[in-house]
Amino acid sequence: MNNLIQKYNIPGPRYTSYPTVPYWDEAGFRKQKWIETFQQSFIESNTSEGISIYIHLPFCESLCTFCACNKRITKQHSVEEPYVTTVLKEWQIYLDIMPSKPVIKEIHLGGGTPTFFSPENLRRLLEGIINTSIVAQGHEFSLEGHPNNTTKEHLQVLFDIGFRRVSYGVQDYDLKVQHAINRIQPFQNVKRATEEAREIGYTSISHDLVFGLPHQTLAGMVETINKTKELNPDRISFYSYAHVPWIKGVGQRGYLEEDLPSPKLKRKLYETGKKMFEDMDYFEIGMDHFALEHDTMYQSMVQKSLHRNFMGYSSSKTQVMIGLGVSSISDSWYSFAQNEKTVEEYEASINKGELSVYKGHILTEEDLIIRHHILNLMCNLKTSWEDDNLKFNGIDNVISMLKGIEDDGLIIINENGIEVKEEGRPYVRNVCMSFDLRMLENEPETRLFSMTI
Repeated sequence: MNNLIQKYNIPGPRYTSYPTVPYWDEAGFRKQKWIETFQQSFIESNTSEGISIYIHLPFCESLCTFCACNKRITKQHSVEEPYVTTVLKEWQIYLDIMPSKPVIKEIHLGGGTPTFFSPENLRRLLEGIINTSIVAQGHEFSLEGHPNNTTKEHLQVLFDIGFRRVSYGVQDYDLKVQHAINRIQPFQNVKRATEEAREIGYTSISHDLVFGLPHQTLAGMVETINKTKELNPDRISFYSYAHVPWIKGVGQRGYLEEDLPSPKLKRKLYETGKKMFEDMDYFEIGMDHFALEHDTMYQSMVQKSLHRNFMGYSSSKTQVMIGLGVSSISDSWYSFAQNEKTVEEYEASINKGELSVYKGHILTEEDLIIRHHILNLMCNLKTSWEDDNLKFNGIDNVISMLKGIEDDGLIIINENGIEVKEEGRPYVRNVCMSFDLRMLENEPETRLFSMTI
């Protein structure tokens, strides 16, 4: 196992998209082409499956030094109202180019810290979107909540709008780790936020834990998971810490490199956590996720409807995903588009009545086929090219590269497809990299990616 970790622990994408962002066409991308593909996809899928909306709320009162998200640190809550107004203007621009009223299947509030915003401003934002749309039957509305500042009023306002899932960023309960990542968060705060969500009626509560953080020990991880067991969340996200300080600057320089667990210990942290979760009756879902049997994430895995996009794993697929807010990414299935990365540039574009898109990618036929295979691997741990429409130029080279992974006992290659073995689950990103023709045909931008194991 140690030799395999050493061999495969290389920089690689998390595959929330294919092609991955470094291989998008920033210089040649045109907003009008994005609008055309968006409208095409909207016409094809809005009535039958609805659309998803991701809203990026970037503000945080303090900097968590492990965070690689786009955020703006401020204690000035006066930024809330103008930002909400801008997001609603952006939504109106999309409404103006939609051929019909949108059917909303999913909404996810991410950040930053969504609960930085007051309940009143969140209500104004969400009602401004929902009141101009049709809400799909069986919709799923979710938010990321900070246990330190998520109030019962936040939870009640969002519940009344239709939210039923909340994800709390826990990370680790070890105080030494919390100090290192500047995220002091007592267990009692997580307990209160979890119990209040349950009392109100939320049906899916998730806790996000991270392994690979500075100063983490095996004993500390066991203690964190035992505390998590006391609260029995419906889902657990068990993320590998993505250490990319050369991209995120001072945010991830709050500790020394030698404070991080070794690759061997980091893997032990994961394997220990996985075993404990399984003993607690959680099922492993895709990569990094665990869910109890009653949760929709588990049900979607069983029904083979699990999906993955820029919001992570989702229990249902929509062809169109609109990203609202600074740095958000939209997906029309045939193309990707990303908003400006600073609040000022984003607001300037929107206030001129223009979409804030500054780069993106139009998928080729080959991109769509490879995306299909990578999604299958990330969600179902297997894929097939038995259908001739799912074969692509270069597939023989892909199979040749996969043979080395098969020799290591991690996958099974059959006549028309591959399957990731249970032993190969930790290496699924490496398997996907064998399909990544954009990366293989171009100079790998490996410093943009975290380590795979």
